[in-house]
Parts: sequence; structure tokens; C-alpha cells
Amino acid sequence: MADSSSSTVSEAAPPKECDATDFTDDVSGTSDPSMYGYIKQDLFTSEIFKVEIQNLPRFIGFNDMKKFLAKHGLNPHKVKLFSRFAFVTFKNEEDRDKAMKMVHGMQWKGHVLSVRLAKPKADPIQRKRKQEEGEGAGGQPPSKRAEGEEEEELSVQIANVVTPLWNVPYEEQLKRKEQEAVAVLQRLAKEIGSTNKAMMPWLFDMKGKHNKMCCPLETIRPSPTQTNYRNKCEFLVSMGADGEDKTVGFRLGKYKGGSCAVVGPADACHVSAEAKKVAHEFQKFIRSTPYTVYSPETYEGHWKQLTVRTTRTKQAMAMAFFNPQKLEETELDVLKSSMKKYFTDGEGKDSGITSFYFVREGQRQSPNAEDLPCELVVGDGCIYEELLGLKFRISPHSFFQVNTAGAEVLYSAVGEWAQLDQDSTVLDVCCGTGTIGISLAKRVKKVIGIELCQAAVEDAKVNTKLNGLTNVEFHCGKAEDVFPNIVSALVSPNITAIVDPPRAGLHSKVILAIRRAEHLKRLIYVACNAKAAMNNFIDLCRAPSNRVHGAPFRPVRAMAVDMFPQTMHFEMVLLFEREGNSQQQSNNQEETVPVCSP
Repeated sequence: MADSSSSTVSEAAPPKECDATDFTDDVSGTSDPSMYGYIKQDLFTSEIFKVEIQNLPRFIGFNDMKKFLAKHGLNPHKVKLFSRFAFVTFKNEEDRDKAMKMVHGMQWKGHVLSVRLAKPKADPIQRKRKQEEGEGAGGQPPSKRAEGEEEEELSVQIANVVTPLWNVPYEEQLKRKEQEAVAVLQRLAKEIGSTNKAMMPWLFDMKGKHNKMCCPLETIRPSPTQTNYRNKCEFLVSMGADGEDKTVGFRLGKYKGGSCAVVGPADACHVSAEAKKVAHEFQKFIRSTPYTVYSPETYEGHWKQLTVRTTRTKQAMAMAFFNPQKLEETELDVLKSSMKKYFTDGEGKDSGITSFYFVREGQRQSPNAEDLPCELVVGDGCIYEELLGLKFRISPHSFFQVNTAGAEVLYSAVGEWAQLDQDSTVLDVCCGTGTIGISLAKRVKKVIGIELCQAAVEDAKVNTKLNGLTNVEFHCGKAEDVFPNIVSALVSPNITAIVDPPRAGLHSKVILAIRRAEHLKRLIYVACNAKAAMNNFIDLCRAPSNRVHGAPFRPVRAMAVDMFPQTMHFEMVLLFEREGNSQQQSNNQEETVPVCSP
């Protein structure tokens, strides 16, 4: 479900919201005060609530660490584990102090733990600047390139960042993604072997037939379109790599690598012409305003990001993210009025925008985009898309697959594998605007959707009416909270669950509820990052235990669908069936399916 393409450049500055996989300065001893100016700002950063836990037992893993902290009622924001120590950040001082008081002196597997305050991570931009100043003092200045040569290099550089396979033939791209899918299934086979010994005879047979994989892998299904396919793009607003201020585009590198410069999307092969036009007109507009771009170094400035969504129906939604800082409300009203005039009667009237939102992004607000105040400035509140002959409403924060033509391929494959009839009940978990469930509704008795985002649920309910459906219902809430009650209340003999979760996968409580629901025999898992979802796959298949109740599942079919051409990302679909559903498993094994080889 999560948007996996590398084109969505939305990395926040690490000092504001640190990446748990990168705490280089925690161990490098950086001590220059200028490196830590951000922690003195009136901003949210977990870096000021960070501790170091020392003398950890040997051979513990990340999950062991998280379980240990949770067992003692601690709620960390980020965890970075090293060989014998870990850095842990918290959301507030109270949680940090509670952890220090509770963990210090505690015994874990024979080791007495100690806790101390940890130094915050240095600002990567400041760190790079210091390095460059040091190199400049004793080194030669970089040689100047001809203007045309530099422009060409920038277009290649940004292509390598957002579409790294842009110069690889499409057949070769598909081959590489198939090889990635093979590696996932081979690893899953090993994990099943180590977590469920009872499956070894079946697993031995599967590995022998399918190149050491746990199930057959069908030939990858290509995207119908390989260029201009994205219906959603997130453009940053920053200084251009060419020196032009207030540039709308993609970041040339990552903030933690010391880069804030962006390059416009004109040469990006995956961005639609409609989105490029919107970005171009928005850039012209903000350059006409007195407001500067937001700086992740100083947390000053205003313009931050532009999100553009386009549809086959020739509608376009834009969302301008703006930090008001200390501007008066009257100044903001003037800005919004000028924006409305520009895009309705001014130069931007032919931009194609049918819906324009002004989004205030303050200093201490939630990092979740759906929680930000969102004000409609121009046009209609929603846009509409057509998919598989159905109509779908999309509001600003609702999830919708970024490749519409590819989504039709994906959902068609899910429909083929679900083996549904008029007695079937479909559980659509992490359903977004309801696309999967609605596309299957006419073939089944009932569809029940579960989704966290309230706006998406509202869209999903509207979409059922738009398509004349009466057998679909939606529930808003965390899947781990809502799913167990729904599935336990179902008495249908023919239940199929379809899960399309965010990149990190399903919460473990959902997996445990699926395992307990013995009447749930079939599960189709749509993973936008199969490696991240691996723990889900393993828990579905592992042997029953005190923690995991219910008969395990087996993977019986798998397939990759290319939703993100020009990148290494793809969607992976796995069909799991409950062990003991022998007749159905036998039928599946007898089916002739094209099996890919690496």
C-alpha cells in the first residue's frame, strides 16, 4: 500500500526527525556546538531525549531490544542497536527519564545494564560545510565546467536519484525485479524451515521443484506504461542546484548526505506532463511572492513542498505546504487570495489545477501529513479517477496507487487468485479508498474494509455509492484494534483476507488475529516492500506456540507486479493458505503456472 517509488522525495531533515538507521555522530565524537543549533529551536526533535544503554547481552537483535523495552512499559521513538550498546530516543523528557530510572542497574540475561544521556546527532549540512571549509583551506577549488556540460550532468544526476534504472532496457529491469522476488522466496523458505519443522517434508518438495523457493513464482507482470506513469508526486521547494532560488523539484541528494539543492522535474521520465505543468506554474507563482523557501538547517522560511495528484479524467489536485512562522493571519489571507487569483484568472489559469489546497505546516505539529490543517483555496475539494471501469473519489490525504494502469494489473491478479463466489466474504485490510474491495464487490456476498485514515474511509464510503454497491462496509481505526473483533464475529464459511499494508507491513497483533481465526483459510498479501514484510510472512507460517495460536499458513503462489518502472521497487503478491486446507492446496499445486527462473 505504501508509495514505494524513489521519486517521492519527502525526507525531512534528520535533525528534526532522525533516521533510526543513521546515528553516525553518536560514535564519532563530534563536539562542535554549531553542529547542534537545531536542538535550541522551538521544534520537535527526539534527539534531545536520547539515551545510551550500555552492557547489552551478546547476540540480541532489534526485535529483542524493542520487546525488552515494551515489556517494561517504555515507548521509544527510535532505536539504533550496535553490538553491545544501543541509542534510544524518546518523544518527551518524561519518557526519557522514566527509561533512565527503570533500566539503569537492571539485569538482562546476566548483564547489568547502565544508562546515560547521549549526545544528539550533528546536523549533516553543518557537518558537510565544516568539512568543505577544512578542505578549502588546504586544497584547490573545484574546476569550473562549461554551462551546457553542467546542465547535462544535473539532469543525469537527478535521473540517477529518482529513476535509477532510467538507462536500463525495460526487459532487463523486469529481469532484475524477478531476481529480487526469487531471493525473497528463497529466504522465506529458509525461515519457514527454521520456525516450523513440521513443514519440512512439504518445504523440501517445494524447494526441489522451484529453485529453492517456498512456492512457484509466476512471471512478473509488467506495467502497461513505463514512462509518465505517476499520478502523485511530491516536489520539494528549495534552492536549485543551478543556483536559482525557489525551485520546485526533486532533491539531488539526501539531507544526511549534506544536500538540500533540488532539480526541476522537466527531464524526469516518470512524471506526467500534467504534473510538470503544475509544478512549473507553482514555481512561477512562489517566485513572485516575497516569502522565502523553508530551510531545514535553520528552520526558517516558508515554502516547503508541493504535492500534485493527477487523474485520467484530466483533473489535478495540488497541495502547497507552507510554514507560516510568525506571519499574521491577515498576511496569510492576502497570500491565499493572490494564489487563488493567480490560478483562476492569472497566468496559472491554464495549469490544469482543479483543486488547490494550502497546507499549514507548523513547528511542533505531528509529522503525519493527514494531521496538518488543510484549506481549500481553488476549485473542488476532491478529484476523481477511473479504474477497472469503476469511479473513485480521492481527497488530499487518501491513499491511491501511484500507477493507475499498473494498479489495474495488480487488482486483476488479486481477483484471479482470490477464487471468489457469491458466498464469499472479503476482508480488505488497509483498504485506502476501497479500490481492491470495491473492484471485487460484485462477485461476492460482502466486503469489509479496514483503514486508519478517516479521510480515506469517507472516500471509500462515497465510492461504494458512486458505483452502486450495497454489500460493502468500512471501519476506521488501526488494523490491530479493529481486525480481531471483525474477524471473530464473522461466521461465513468462505472468508478471504486481502491485506495491502504500508511499507513496514502489518502490526504483529493483526497477524496473531489472523492465525487465531481458524475459519479464515485464504490470505492474499500485497507487499510494496517484501523484505520489510518478511516478519509477517514468517509469523503466518511459523509453528503454533504460546504466543501464536491456530494452524499455520503456507505460501502457495507468488508474483511480482511492476508498479514503479525505472526504479527497483515493485509490488509482490503472495497467496497463503491455511495448513490442512489440503484439497485446495492440492488443486493449486496441480495448476500449471509459468514459473520464473533467475
